[in-house]
Amino acid sequence: MYDEIERALEPSWQRVKFGDVVRLEKARSQDPLSDGFERYLGLEHLEPGDLRIRSWGNVTDGVSFTSVFKPGQVLFGKRRAYQRKVAVADFAGVCSGDIYVMEAKDAQVLLPELLPFICQTDAFFEHAVGTSAGSLSPRTNWTSLADFEFALPDLASQKKVTIFLQGYVGAIDALQSLETSARALQKSLLFDRAETLRKGKTVTLDSVVADGRPITYGIVKPGLAYAGGIPVIKVRDFPNGVVLEGDLLLTSPEIEKGYKRSRLLPGDLLFSIRGTVGRMAFVPDTLSGAQITQDTARLTISSHFDPRYVRYMLESPNAVAQVKANTMGLAVQGINLGDLRKVSIPACDLAQQIELADELEEIDHAIRSIVARKNDVVRQLAIARQNALNGGMVV
Repeated sequence: MYDEIERALEPSWQRVKFGDVVRLEKARSQDPLSDGFERYLGLEHLEPGDLRIRSWGNVTDGVSFTSVFKPGQVLFGKRRAYQRKVAVADFAGVCSGDIYVMEAKDAQVLLPELLPFICQTDAFFEHAVGTSAGSLSPRTNWTSLADFEFALPDLASQKKVTIFLQGYVGAIDALQSLETSARALQKSLLFDRAETLRKGKTVTLDSVVADGRPITYGIVKPGLAYAGGIPVIKVRDFPNGVVLEGDLLLTSPEIEKGYKRSRLLPGDLLFSIRGTVGRMAFVPDTLSGAQITQDTARLTISSHFDPRYVRYMLESPNAVAQVKANTMGLAVQGINLGDLRKVSIPACDLAQQIELADELEEIDHAIRSIVARKNDVVRQLAIARQNALNGGMVV
């Protein structure tokens, strides 16, 4: 493979070691607040695959971090490198010791704007992961990273490649801003309508479910995977509002028979009551007769209520606050069914419910479309980055 790459290199490209062209920032601040730093970054603030920093902590809240970073420098999460956390700083601050702060040694050799794209390549991550040590929390070290070899284009080609790849980043940023605006619009609309409706009549959740189908949870111990058995939906199976059907647990018919009360019907609303409390999703037609675990509650909505309306109202600030107030536990949080049944939502006639649900659902569809487009551009960027930095392609 190495010989093939060497032969593929353009004459003006050269193979270099990472440490020969990249410098590790070692500046420290023992008192960030006195030194004028307002923000800090931990690994949790870096998002996999996103070069932008979109969240941070405030130094005034207290922080033990001392590593200093400046605008334009590249931040790389050395702990659990497989998470692929790389970002470009657009402000100064301090960061966790699990984040390497790096910059190009010489802008006439390595264009600073190209460095983050190099750090996002598969080869760089494979090297970082392959040189990491530790079982529970593996970390790579600078000596190992410095030995990473890659093909470096001539400066003119670097500029072309950088402009080319930054075009994708700009498109991703624009779509991210659009998504943020759409979500803010939906949140504002939901808040305004829910607060207006709450001035009238309210109803508890136990009064919005169908007769004979009380709010209940599912199988306490589903058992091991059972070929040809009954699908069981766990909380992790609906992470983003939709049930992922690809890898559901299958329990035995014998175990399932003891839980007829929690058998699912198409359109049932699932509500997580343990762990990540408040996650919701509707049961698709394909999972009619499936089951849930004890960590999930099932709501079969009465014909007097639009199920979408009930779900949206449960996402409103007031309902979220009610759920949070009744959520207990330290290591694993949860809400019991008795408290969930007492959660109240605004009541209005069915026509009003449908009208509001249609409005909010339209925004939902727009958000999903934006997210799908953004994910597509992210995939295109990955391909373009691989092609542009493969040792021979000049865009």
